[in-house]
Order: sequence, then C-alpha cells, then structure tokens
Amino acid sequence: MNAVFFLIVLAAFGVTAVRQVMWTGPATGATGTAALSPMAALGQGMIDQAGASVTLAIGLIGVMALFLGLMKVAEGGGLLVIIARTIRPLMTRLFPDVPGDHPAMGAMIMNFSANVLGLGNAATPFGIRAMQELDSLNPAKGTASNAMVLFLAINTSSITILPTGVIALRAAAGSADPAAIVPTTLFATICSTTVAIIAAKFYQRLSPIPEIPADLTEATVAEATPTGDGDPSAAAVPDGSGLGEGWQEAESGAYPTWVSVCVLGFIVALIPITVLWGRTISPWIIPGLMVALLSFGYARGVRVYESFVDGARDGFNVAVRIIPYLVAILVAVAMLRASGALEMFVNLLGPVTGKVGLPAEALPMALLRPLSGSGAYGILASIINDPAVGPDSYAGFLVSTLQGSTETTFYVLAVYFGAVQVRRIRHGLAAGLTADAAGIAAAVVICLLLFAP
Repeated sequence: MNAVFFLIVLAAFGVTAVRQVMWTGPATGATGTAALSPMAALGQGMIDQAGASVTLAIGLIGVMALFLGLMKVAEGGGLLVIIARTIRPLMTRLFPDVPGDHPAMGAMIMNFSANVLGLGNAATPFGIRAMQELDSLNPAKGTASNAMVLFLAINTSSITILPTGVIALRAAAGSADPAAIVPTTLFATICSTTVAIIAAKFYQRLSPIPEIPADLTEATVAEATPTGDGDPSAAAVPDGSGLGEGWQEAESGAYPTWVSVCVLGFIVALIPITVLWGRTISPWIIPGLMVALLSFGYARGVRVYESFVDGARDGFNVAVRIIPYLVAILVAVAMLRASGALEMFVNLLGPVTGKVGLPAEALPMALLRPLSGSGAYGILASIINDPAVGPDSYAGFLVSTLQGSTETTFYVLAVYFGAVQVRRIRHGLAAGLTADAAGIAAAVVICLLLFAP
C-alpha cells in the first residue's frame, strides 16, 4: 500500500504540474470570480477532502455500532459454533490431508465461520493459528502445502455472506436501500469461492511439492496429530480472539453430513431467489436481521442489551480507527480527480471496459482491491459519496459488490504465509488472483442483471 499511495500522489502532482506550466492565466467563471490555477485547485481539493473524510467517518459511527452490536449478540448466542459444526463434514472432504481431529481443522472452520458473518477481527487470529497448525503437518518447511494453498485461496475469495461494513458505508452515503447488495454479494462470493477451490485443486498439479521420504512424512504427521491425552482445542484458540469457549464447543462434535448438504443446497438456492426477487427482498434485510439476531440471542439466554452495547462500543472504536486510512486514501483520490489524471484514465479505458459492464470509474476499485483492503475501502467510499455517481447507481452497486465479494489477496498471502515463514508459495498467488478475477466477473454479471440502467 505504501507504493500504491505514493504513486497515486506522485501521478496527481505530476499531471497537475504539467497543467500548471501550460496554464495561460486566470479566467473569470460564470460567477464572476477568477478560476483557480491547477495547482491551487489541487491544494484546495486536498483540504476539502480531508475535512470530508472525517465527516464521513463520524457518520459511520452509528451504523457501525449498530451492526457490530448485533454481531456481538449473535456471537454470544453461539452462532459461530453452529456454523462451525455445520460445515465440518464438508471440510474433511475438502482437506483430505488434514486429520479430522487435528487443531488445524478446527481453526480453519472457525476462520471461515467468522468470515461468513463479517467478523474480520476474529477471522484473522483463527486464520493465523490455522496456518501454524497446517505447517505442523507440512514436511516441506518453507514451502506451502496443498492444504495451505487451498485454505488461502478460499480466504482470498471472500466468503462473506453478510457484508455489514459495506452496508454501513452505503447507509452513511445516503443509500435508499443499503442492503440491496446482499443478493449480488452472495452470488459473486459463491462464484469466487467455487472458482478458488477448483483453481487451487487444478494448479496444485502444475506445482508439485518436493518429494519427502515417506518415513519423515509419517513422523511429522504423527508428531503433529493430537492424542487423547491432551486437549487440542485449547492449543488452537488464538490469543485475544475472545471466542475460546465457542471454540471448545465447536471442537466437541459436528452435525450429520446431510445437515451440511442441506445448508449448502439452501445457500445455492438463494442465488436464483435473489436474482428474481432481490429488489423485493432487500428492504426487509436490515429490519429482519435485527429482529432475527436479537431473537436468536434472547432465546439462547444472552443478555441482549448488554451484549449489544459491548459490540456497539467496538463499532465506535472501529469507526474512529479508520479515520487516518480514510483521510489518506480519500485525499489521494481527490488529488487524482483535481489533477485531471483520473478523468484521463476514465476517458482512455471507459469505452473499452464499459462494453463489458465495468465502467471506468469502477476500475480503480477492481484493481486496488487485491492490493489493499483499506485502500479499496477508501476508493469505495469516494465513489459512492461522489454526487455524480452515488451509492444507488449501477457503478455504486458494482463497487459495493466488489468490496464484499473479493478480498485483499496480497495482504492475506503476506500475513498468513509470513506467520509460518513460508517463502515458496507455489500456486497460492495464482489461485488467489483467479478467485479475484472470478469475483469481479460475477459481480459485473449479477449487477448487470439487477441494476443495469
């Protein structure tokens, strides 16, 4: 992100400098006032956008507090545990190289469960722990195993079914229907995750693991696999996740396979439902979600008011913490716009990408999303808060869907593989970028079907 941020600022300054040198002098506008020079307009745009970034973050506080409060109630009621037990039978088939009772399996399940609910703060610690446990099964230290790459590919495909952060940002931007992107996100994320799994399984044939003696492989697995004398669940709890009790419950068992198949079938069946009746269903999502999660927590004995307040407090802190990121990227984007560089970019590529449903104003989002989560979030905020675009335009729906259905591939690879000092990532990057491309293509297709002008 350092290089991306610097290059954006440098490009904006360079274009403005050229325009400043070629500037012939002040002109009188329609209001009778002298027009600003290109460099003066650049500076004014930076100051204005810096103030607008803080205003945007303040507007996010209430909405973020609402959604994180609801997530805290669901978490306290054990929703993560229910999801974990549901997908466990499918996980044992996706990862045949990982023993079903190994801590790595439990860590991956909890990571995916947290991602499904948009709980990124909980998902990352579980993901790191999963990589550490998978590395304990890996005889070729420093080289990513097939299970590692598949786990990373699924993470980079973004399996978030409920994009609460994007919904909150759209609400703060004045959207008439903030949750309208839930159907499109669901479709795109299912497509990207499916492609991620297929790509990882296919690419692993093209990037074989160095051969390891059989006795060494058996010794490694035997040493890493827990026995009945210990408590594998305790070792797999990430520090600071706050989900230790739920983790131990999730490790205690799984639902029958038919339950997992039925749930998966239900999720797949949601695709045609959302395509056909997405606009009718979407207004019910936010009120229905609040009633459903509060009812779930209350029925499970959760003190819903206290839990909601605790989660809302976290939402306040999150909204405050993102202010520096918003200021940085929104000011950089404002510089691109004020300099005229973004307009040049749009005019150059717009006629080409527009023919396939990807308007040029959405291109920065599609290109930056695999590189930086905070940068893409800032790009999303700048697009849907642009009066010329807005959150409820086709471009607004598209970039919102892209944010929810794709992931920061390079960041995930760096953090997760870096945690176990894996230097040879094999087909990890190829599988992740393939999933990103599938997510972008699926987002364009579903947004064209539902929101095309």
